[in-house]
Amino acid sequence: MRPLTEAETRVVFEKLGRYIGENIQLLVDRPDGTYCFRLHRDRVYYLSEKLLKVAACIPRESLVSLGTCFGKFTKSQKFRLSVTALDFLAPYAKYKVWVKPGSEQSFLYGNHVLKSGLGRITENTAQYQGVVVYSMADVPLGFGVAAKSTQECRKVDPMAIVVFHQADVGEYVRNEDTLT
Repeated sequence: MRPLTEAETRVVFEKLGRYIGENIQLLVDRPDGTYCFRLHRDRVYYLSEKLLKVAACIPRESLVSLGTCFGKFTKSQKFRLSVTALDFLAPYAKYKVWVKPGSEQSFLYGNHVLKSGLGRITENTAQYQGVVVYSMADVPLGFGVAAKSTQECRKVDPMAIVVFHQADVGEYVRNEDTLT
């Protein structure tokens, strides 16, 4: 487990910035201690510095994971956020989308959010902005990318895609064999 390089940190923070903006600072400097990002086998983990010091005595070969997996780097060095980061992204999300109860199941099966399933959307959401998807009961379901801005959403037909699916909590069931 090693610290992220400058380029890796930039890629990770750019991706996180699409969803939580400047609130990235709140992830690192928390009231309960200082947290950091570490890379282990192409996966980025988020953990406290206390836990990092305790794990220093474990050999790298024996270490499976540590902390919360935020995502992984692909072979082309792009960063892909994992659904396990949802609990940390949801409280700090700048842009949110709420889906109707009838569309929750469709989203949890890995489908995009259509205009007909859109309950509410945060004002001034730009096109291609990262959004956190909530149920109408304010339960975070996943995250995605806004396909249309807030203004465009008002004018499009009901079958138009308004949020591109990125990850959802249904992945725990669909991919339970491959999630680490």
